Amino acid sequence: MFSLSYLACYTIRCSSTADGHDPNKQKLKTLNFNGVASTVPTAKVDLLNNRNRVVTTSFVHKDSLVHETPVNSVNHVSENGYVTKEKVRQNIPTKKQLIDPFRQGLIVEEGVGYRQTLVVRSYEVGPDKTATIESILNLLQETALNHVWMSGLLGDGFGATHGMMRNNLIWVVSRMQLQVDHYPIWGEIMEIDTWVGASGKNGMRRDWLLRSHATGYVFARATSTWVMMNQKTRRLSKMPDEVRAEISPWFIEKQAIKEETLEKIEKLDDSAKYVNSDLKPKRSDLDMNHHVNNVKYVRWMIETIPDQFLENHQLSGIVLEYRRECGSSDRVQSLCEPYKDGVDQQDNNILECNRPIGSLYQGPFSYTHLLQTKGYTRNEEIVRGRTTWKTKLSTMPFSTY
Repeated sequence: MFSLSYLACYTIRCSSTADGHDPNKQKLKTLNFNGVASTVPTAKVDLLNNRNRVVTTSFVHKDSLVHETPVNSVNHVSENGYVTKEKVRQNIPTKKQLIDPFRQGLIVEEGVGYRQTLVVRSYEVGPDKTATIESILNLLQETALNHVWMSGLLGDGFGATHGMMRNNLIWVVSRMQLQVDHYPIWGEIMEIDTWVGASGKNGMRRDWLLRSHATGYVFARATSTWVMMNQKTRRLSKMPDEVRAEISPWFIEKQAIKEETLEKIEKLDDSAKYVNSDLKPKRSDLDMNHHVNNVKYVRWMIETIPDQFLENHQLSGIVLEYRRECGSSDRVQSLCEPYKDGVDQQDNNILECNRPIGSLYQGPFSYTHLLQTKGYTRNEEIVRGRTTWKTKLSTMPFSTY
């Protein structure tokens, strides 16, 4: 897709820290490249050689990447001339990048959208060799973060900009919608486009489009709404002017899913047909903001649906309305109810008739969901959801080319 030219990297062995040198900081150096002294900053990156367990250090020249910002950006330099190892290892640029060779990403849409090329890996597929819904949602999250990375606005937070970091703000998703027409298969090459736009005065919309790299056929599309929360008070916040100035130049008036009148998802109660009250977050479920990642919510919802239904159907759409965070100490209950009394009856017919699926009603089927924390005096909503399903086909599209 593109090619880049790199200057040679010079590798030396790390010096001892016996002299009291802080191992978490590295002094910026001036190197001699091709016989010419260079006074521009270079990044000093520790690498561990797994074969002989020897730590080496590589110096990467400032001009090793196009568009003036180095791959190993060292623009996070304090007044004493030092840069922390963490900053170098995170590889966070402070200027806009147009190409990311490591993530196979590039800026599109007249310089404000982002496109990443990905291969569906073996651990991202299920028994039918198609990507799982969790894998797709994780890829949406990853490409969104990579988009912010390419913009040069990424701070230390989970997608937070520099202005957000100064105001102790983080992003939280308030609504998410995903439509899946076809699932990519193991080894398939995908392109994921993502972009952002305004959502009211204090929110931001982010959309995605997933397509086949080989055919251009759209697999899935998604849209989401994000608001800001104060990291200390855990309360929603208005968008500061400095943050608006950072992100508004990236806004696009384009929608992956056409906006329609939003149908409210009704709240379920303990009389729901299917209930799973034995849910406890694990440490592996937590993200960098120390609450349960929203992808885990989807798994808890789906696992409440009867197994017999899941064996014969695949998810074609999901809408999520988030209410509050879920922490590691919360006890979670998942409630599930067939939507409008139509799903379960159709499903029972399918299971009892024992006829080929293709001769029966093909859907769609829907379920309403609620995740809530279980308290001693009251329960609190985490997220409401609605899933839409269609009959699983015996032969998936795009299984061969």
